[in-house]
Amino acid sequence: MAKVWFITGASRGFGALIAEQALERGDNVVATARDPATVVNRLGAAPNLFAVALDVTDEAQARAAAEAAIARFGRIDILLNNAGFGLLGAVEEATAQEIERVYATNVFGLLAVTRAVLPHMRRQRSGHVLNVSSIGGYAASAGWGVYGSTKFAVEGLTEALALELKPIGIRATVIEPGFFRTDFLDARSLSVSPTQIADYADTAGAMRSFAAGANHAQPGDPARLARALMTVVDAADPPLRMPFGSDTVRRIETKNAFVAEELARWRELAVSTDAKV
Repeated sequence: MAKVWFITGASRGFGALIAEQALERGDNVVATARDPATVVNRLGAAPNLFAVALDVTDEAQARAAAEAAIARFGRIDILLNNAGFGLLGAVEEATAQEIERVYATNVFGLLAVTRAVLPHMRRQRSGHVLNVSSIGGYAASAGWGVYGSTKFAVEGLTEALALELKPIGIRATVIEPGFFRTDFLDARSLSVSPTQIADYADTAGAMRSFAAGANHAQPGDPARLARALMTVVDAADPPLRMPFGSDTVRRIETKNAFVAEELARWRELAVSTDAKV
């Protein structure tokens, strides 16, 4: 049975590639972008494609887009919260305006769309929410502190959603890509703080240099991720977390080992604060 997808940020990057995979296998796709013409330009015209205007930071528009999807296809089976962008710079270098802007899309926008779609999934008693995070949402890196914090929020929200939605037949999965050869490091997807503080030259500054040289030379193949995601959405018991990329797997293993070692070192002090009944 064909599934109905609702994809944000569907005109390029992971969103467009995943939409292509879904369309090719006969699924119906509601592909959203600020300008729906960019979706048609990227994906073409097809009877199972419905391009819809959506600025995820506009909650009323999110509700209208969800209603339009239901009017067109009758249901929404998969919500892919893909819209987002990066912010590169040390935490101290970021301005309040930059921080608010990235949170407005990556966190509040994701929440607006999710809250618009969930009533329809609850009526169906079925569905799958896919939230695109990053390895930066599991393990922090210098230079990506503010951006990573938005993805840490996505991880926490998805964990809670998985607990809240499972009893009513809806699943939630957080997608954790590492460095993939998308346009994420291009100016359209990545904001770089113009302020540079010399004391951070060896940390956030080094990350700025790395990012400039790594663009379109990253280890991950985005087309392979798009194909692999079809396996996730077809699984009878999909994962809560789905890392993609060998760099992501290594980073998770490294962090898990560090957390386990540090917990063992400080465990006695940690448990010493329990009340003595």
